[in-house]
Amino acid sequence: MKTEGYNAGEHYDEMISEEGEIREHYNEFYNHLKKTSSKKMNQLQHSANQTQRSMGMTFNVYHDNQGMEKILHLDIIPRIIPNSEWQKLEAGLKQRTQALNMFLQDIYNERNILKDGVVPSDLILKSKDYLEPCIGLTPPKGIWCHITGTDLVKSKDGEYYILEDNLRCPSGVSYMLESREIIKRVYPDIFNQKGVMPVSNYPTKLLRMLQNLSDKPKPVVGVLTPGVYNSAYYEHSYLALQMGVELVSGVDLIVENKKVYMQTTKGLEQIDVLYRRIDDTFLDPETFNPDSMLGVPGLFEAYKAGNIALANAPGTGVADDKAVYAYVPKIIKYYLNEEPILNNVPTYLCREEEDRQYVLDHIEELVVKETNAAGGYGMLIGPKATPEEHAKFRELVANNPTNYIAQPTLSLSTVPTLTDEGISGRHVDLRPYILYGQEIEVIPGALTRVALKKGSLVVNSSQGGGSKDTWVLY
Repeated sequence: MKTEGYNAGEHYDEMISEEGEIREHYNEFYNHLKKTSSKKMNQLQHSANQTQRSMGMTFNVYHDNQGMEKILHLDIIPRIIPNSEWQKLEAGLKQRTQALNMFLQDIYNERNILKDGVVPSDLILKSKDYLEPCIGLTPPKGIWCHITGTDLVKSKDGEYYILEDNLRCPSGVSYMLESREIIKRVYPDIFNQKGVMPVSNYPTKLLRMLQNLSDKPKPVVGVLTPGVYNSAYYEHSYLALQMGVELVSGVDLIVENKKVYMQTTKGLEQIDVLYRRIDDTFLDPETFNPDSMLGVPGLFEAYKAGNIALANAPGTGVADDKAVYAYVPKIIKYYLNEEPILNNVPTYLCREEEDRQYVLDHIEELVVKETNAAGGYGMLIGPKATPEEHAKFRELVANNPTNYIAQPTLSLSTVPTLTDEGISGRHVDLRPYILYGQEIEVIPGALTRVALKKGSLVVNSSQGGGSKDTWVLY
């Protein structure tokens, strides 16, 4: 079937092939779009926007002069992924999660991978995210990264590539869950006909995974939030509510005899597992940052004593550093003796002289990233930058090469998106969520982030991106 009025351009489009044929997994939905008027689509989008506002689906943008709280725009045209494609993604993400967990256990204990020269010792031991208090620790059940959000992109060749790993406090899962509820109402008939895998059981699976970290038959679980001014507070409160557990901040907790207690109206109640949404160094002012007003004095000693489990474990941030990312294929090979199922984006490490020279010579063609920046900050997109910006980043890279990596400018895939000009292709990435409990499980859906500006490759919500519901088919 040929498309009418929809042009993918030179990029890989997930709905139509280069020949203009509708891809099989989009057939039914494309037929539905053809029958729906532009006016009706705009009405549906308006209703979805209103529903988001009534649900309070907001996030904070600290660098925005227009006011901090914003709606994460949900485009009503879902992204559809066939099951065969998802199975490869699932296998690759499980493999990667297992290897990264083994890596974390090793670098905080035996350090075999460093002794064997597979990963440079200084890259790990001098990293600000390598936490000395965690040296010699093995977390409950030997699991470091309980909740992972891994970012992928689909390139011109139709293959997925890992863009980065998020092993600290990955956010966005509440938008995946709430978006699904909204989009199901937009397309009730077609949703049921298509056979879309469910994501609504995520809170149940998350709770089960958290409970698994304790040996108690009925462990008390809480979500530890920095508070209402945090950009992801909506998500913290949403997940606590969905799991039926307490939402707590540092002031609600107290440590006595290396045990952590919640202050309740009935007195103190011991808490066994914390899903913490506070950065590592703010967790405990006695162990990490003494100026932290968000954490709990004595929490880390209680953790070391085995009286409380923390998800994710402190110290995981060192493994999602963008420079360490370049070594993950070697990490997989080292621990699992397997080739990576999912490939990295080719990466130049500016800490290495040959790579650095290449980056300085070809900066106009590359994406340059700070190794510890997030949210689309600290980044140069060479082909879209000005000569002044190229010069600035050349200087930054030359002066502090260990702080930067560079990658080719990928031609991100496009998916149909409702715009002011009608339905048009926009660039997307994909963030599936992986839970590591008794086994590693990839939730069959994901947060699809979409660059709403025509031609833009920046999908981050803090940089003006939006989101889509992601349908994984049976």
